[in-house]
Amino acid sequence: MSDVQVTDNADEHRYEARIDGELAGFAEYLLTDELVVFTHTEVDPAYEGKGVGSALARYGLDDVREQGTRKVMPQCPFIKGWIERHRDYVPLVYGA
Repeated sequence: MSDVQVTDNADEHRYEARIDGELAGFAEYLLTDELVVFTHTEVDPAYEGKGVGSALARYGLDDVREQGTRKVMPQCPFIKGWIERHRDYVPLVYGA
C-alpha cells in the first residue's frame, strides 16, 4: 500500500486523503474571515487504521498554520481529539 496523499479540495471545502489514487477519507471545513471550522472527518472503513485520519488532521492544521491568516475551530470530535494529543497544534485553536 502506498503512502497517504492529502490535498485541499477548496471547491468542496474539504481536505481529501487518497491511497493509490482512491479516496480514503476527507475532513470537511467551513471558512470565515478569521476561522477554519473543521466540521466533519470521515475515513472509508476499508482504510481505517492506516493513518488516514491523522494524515488529514496534520495536513489540514499544517495548512492553516502555513497560511497564518486564520485560527482553527475544531467542531469535529476527531480533529479536536487529535489536537489534544498533539499539543503543538493548540496555539492554532481559536481562544486557546
